Amino acid sequence: MHEVRRFGLPSATLLVVASMVGSGVFTTGGFLLETLRSPWLALLAWLAGGAIAACGALSYGALAQRFPESGGEYLFLSRTLHPAAGNVAGWVSLVVGFSAPMAAAAYGLGEYLAPWTPWHAPQLTGTLLLVAVALLHGAHGPVGTGVQNFAVAFKLVLIAGFVLLAWPRLAVAPFATGSGEGAGLGTFFSSLIWVSFSYSGWNAAVYLGGEVRDPERSLPRALLLGTGLVTVLYLALNTAFMFSAAPEALAGKADIGRVAAFALGGPVWADFLTLLVAFALSLSVSAMMMAGPRVSACMARDGYLPPWLSLHEDGAPKRATFLQCALSLALLWSAGFKELLTYTGFTLGLSTAATVFGLIRLRLKEGDACPVIGWPWAPLVYLLAVLAMTAAALVRQPQAALWGLATLPAVWGLLRMGAIWSGNARSET
Repeated sequence: MHEVRRFGLPSATLLVVASMVGSGVFTTGGFLLETLRSPWLALLAWLAGGAIAACGALSYGALAQRFPESGGEYLFLSRTLHPAAGNVAGWVSLVVGFSAPMAAAAYGLGEYLAPWTPWHAPQLTGTLLLVAVALLHGAHGPVGTGVQNFAVAFKLVLIAGFVLLAWPRLAVAPFATGSGEGAGLGTFFSSLIWVSFSYSGWNAAVYLGGEVRDPERSLPRALLLGTGLVTVLYLALNTAFMFSAAPEALAGKADIGRVAAFALGGPVWADFLTLLVAFALSLSVSAMMMAGPRVSACMARDGYLPPWLSLHEDGAPKRATFLQCALSLALLWSAGFKELLTYTGFTLGLSTAATVFGLIRLRLKEGDACPVIGWPWAPLVYLLAVLAMTAAALVRQPQAALWGLATLPAVWGLLRMGAIWSGNARSET
């Protein structure tokens, strides 16, 4: 079944925004403040994360122009490095790229809504969200797209409204600036792992490139526009968070948004932000549930997953959507939020760095036939930044980093043992 090009530039851009604005921006600020000990350094980390994501978006935009199809890292690495590398990246995207962030967002939703639910298990609230979103996109792909676009635009209006109301109150809010003492370069790069998780999703549109109209033009623009908009939004929102109260009242708080809102406007503001966070997390899960199954469908088309996971008659990956939901549910009930955050940010960094390396290799091979905006600085800055974050995480967060490193050979071993689902033992495996 051929893909239906149902998404225009606005839909692709809003998909990027919805994928990025999830659990990370409303939780990691407290961890950053605890580690960096200065709101200014924390804001610098958010700015650096946006610049790194923009370099990644420029690099992926060049790959999307060269290969305007669905599949993301699976497609790009298969074409630029080796089909086996793409196969490993596809499995990493399936589990780490989408299932783990969806599980984290669903868990976060359960935590925020815990005071308002009759049960005391955030996993149960998260389960209800995952199942509802899977039914929305799995049963009604085109209908889900329209709902998604409206909801994302509404979410942006709400966040902008909160920022506009919060900023005037910052002038009279009692806060200390924090010294930043003890936060060296290694600590800074290590903290960027959390920031990179919050920015993950800047590449969301490439996972459904085969369903985007005029993909050679629309995909690069969607990636850059979405990333730029989210960077501005993150800086404005975190400025409101960081300077709403003294650093010691915010440091280490996973619900920094609620704490900041309470400091600025009392329980009414705190309740409003809780609802806003719940809305944002729901939309983030929805966006990832829309993008992730396209990778599975692409792998099924190429014989690396069972053929029943390929596109449905109406062009939507329905069965792949329900598989994605099942994997997310398994992770939701087996891990905590902070562990998912660190592990996901580290592992996805490795996957995207390999993809950008593939772009560099392709550019050196094809020259001007493969145009890259910002060449050579954009891909080089992204690659070096990810390598620096990886090295810092190995030193300062070794347990999660080692789990991330272990994921790649584990996936490779499973692929070797499985001898490819369809029985077509390709020469690259």
